[in-house]
Amino acid sequence: MTKETAIKLFEEKQVRSIWDDTQEKWYISIVDVIALLTKSSDANAYWRKLKQRLKEEGNETVTNCHGLKMLAADGKMRMTDVADVEQLFRLIQSIPSPKSEPFKLWLAQVGSERLDEMQDPELSIDRGLEQYLKLGYSENWINQRLKSIEIRKELTDEWKKRGLKEGVQFATLTDIISKAWSDKTTKEYKVLKGLKKENLRDNMTNTELILNMLAEASTKEISAATNPKDFDENKKVAKQGGNVAKVARLELEGKTGKKVVTSLNAKDALKALPEEKDKPKKNKGK
Repeated sequence: MTKETAIKLFEEKQVRSIWDDTQEKWYISIVDVIALLTKSSDANAYWRKLKQRLKEEGNETVTNCHGLKMLAADGKMRMTDVADVEQLFRLIQSIPSPKSEPFKLWLAQVGSERLDEMQDPELSIDRGLEQYLKLGYSENWINQRLKSIEIRKELTDEWKKRGLKEGVQFATLTDIISKAWSDKTTKEYKVLKGLKKENLRDNMTNTELILNMLAEASTKEISAATNPKDFDENKKVAKQGGNVAKVARLELEGKTGKKVVTSLNAKDALKALPEEKDKPKKNKGK
């Protein structure tokens, strides 16, 4: 069972959700999910008891859940506890319900696959290749995408070696690289392509991927050569690495007269493929 298949169980009933542009996450009403998965006549009371029990057990997921205003049955905006997708899946494991079993099975499957991949990283590459092919990506694009994963890993390994932290620092440096070569931060780039939770690199064209790889590979090489001592120095290196790709982008755009960074996303690109195949071929003899 895939994550998408599991989530389809929610379609049986209205489950309130809110997209947070800043966090780039969906937040889902916990009581709505409880009402769907249980036979409780009072989902709010069920959640209060479950939350209290989990807190007493030291469950960190409950502690990290917070409230947001959502439209209630009476038509007013009222505070309700919400969870992101990861938190929600963890909470579902504490709800005894036949309907929660598909989620638990999916989690067990994912956990098993993750352990296998830790023992043999090649498995994760094989699974990624298989998924991209199923989605309709071309083999040429997939090769570029898998190479971009390798280059990204080399860059993040370099950052870790410099004592930088995953999360805010990695995200800041990534934004600097992106802004330098494409004139857009990661968020601005995703807005241009009409993306929310989707992976930006999965929605890049071959040329965009290549230039992004050049920017990240250049940043890694400059860092290894200059040994930046702190975060501020690493930010300068990130800009320098991005600028290497910017020079290439501007040169290419000057030669072709076409913009490299476009609003084209994977959904639109893959949708257009059959149309291209269906177009009648021109008669060369005419």
